[in-house]
Amino acid sequence: MKYQSRKKAILLLADGTIFHGKAVGREGSAFGEVCFNTGMTGYQEIFTDPSYYGQLMVATNAHIGNYGTNENEIESDSIKIAGLIVKNFSYEYSRDKADSSLQEFLEKHNLLAISDVDTRALVSYIRDNGAMNAVISTEVDDVDKLKKELAAVPDMNGLELASKVSTTKPYFVGDPNATYKISALDIGIKKNILRNLTSRDAYVKVFPYNATFEEMSGWEPDGYFLSNGPGDPEPLTQAIATAKEILEKDLPLFGICLGHQVIALANGISTYKMHNGHRGINHPVKNLITGKGEITSQNHGFAIHREETEKHPDVEITHVHLNDDTVAGIKMKNKNCFSVQYHPEASPGPNDSIYLFDQFIENIKKTKITA
Repeated sequence: MKYQSRKKAILLLADGTIFHGKAVGREGSAFGEVCFNTGMTGYQEIFTDPSYYGQLMVATNAHIGNYGTNENEIESDSIKIAGLIVKNFSYEYSRDKADSSLQEFLEKHNLLAISDVDTRALVSYIRDNGAMNAVISTEVDDVDKLKKELAAVPDMNGLELASKVSTTKPYFVGDPNATYKISALDIGIKKNILRNLTSRDAYVKVFPYNATFEEMSGWEPDGYFLSNGPGDPEPLTQAIATAKEILEKDLPLFGICLGHQVIALANGISTYKMHNGHRGINHPVKNLITGKGEITSQNHGFAIHREETEKHPDVEITHVHLNDDTVAGIKMKNKNCFSVQYHPEASPGPNDSIYLFDQFIENIKKTKITA
């Protein structure tokens, strides 16, 4: 079988550190920012999440591929990670609902993956030294060439990536006869977000990342949604401007992840690149309104400044991350707007925070009644 004589491969970090492994399938090189996800399951959803665009994904679970893939378990129309790094890669799978192996799925999407890497040591190194650009490659005999090519890869800080994953033209999702109409800004939207909105009697029109407020308000929606997505939020000047106009008119607004950061920037609260980010399906968050804890799915490398948020007269912190006290959710005191830094739609992950979609619909409902 082809995996019995696999080529040697390496992971070369921007600081010159090298980890050794073997190619899973195709040969070549792939560049991106190296990051890790601590989820035990959900690898297919992770690989197709637009928020991971441009990143080399390290899977911390020791075995990846053992339950295969299913064509319904995707969060976008293609793989979005730049490459995959694992400890043990399972070429064979044992799940009745799977329709192909992970190897076939990766080959279909032409993704480079390497295995037999000491991922425990790699994750420990990233935790200590922070996320950085890297390359995985089967060109193990030309490290100097790889170093030069890696040096030319742009840093994630300041990098606008929403345009790489957003739709190019508006499209509709759901039942046209639904009770509520929602305009969603696609800056990297996941399919399960749309499922959660449409399952709550909403008809959604999805707009490109650079849509103006005039375009989004043209079909007279009842509410507005800003999606998750990849990259630095600060370069998204049009999305920030659109959010400002929605807020000025006090229309129902909900943001997730990158959308949460855009809402913060629209309020003059700055963002920063985290040391290594939050990526996993077991992140503890405290809801400061209810006092309850939530286990959440998270995927972000940027966050909003807590001190600036606390000083803002019109913004209240509603959720905090219990591992590092970063801001995990906000709401505006004088506007119909709230947002969270994590993923209530999960996929993969727990459903502790699914109530946030109900909260959004309730906000829309109240606005419609008083209108």
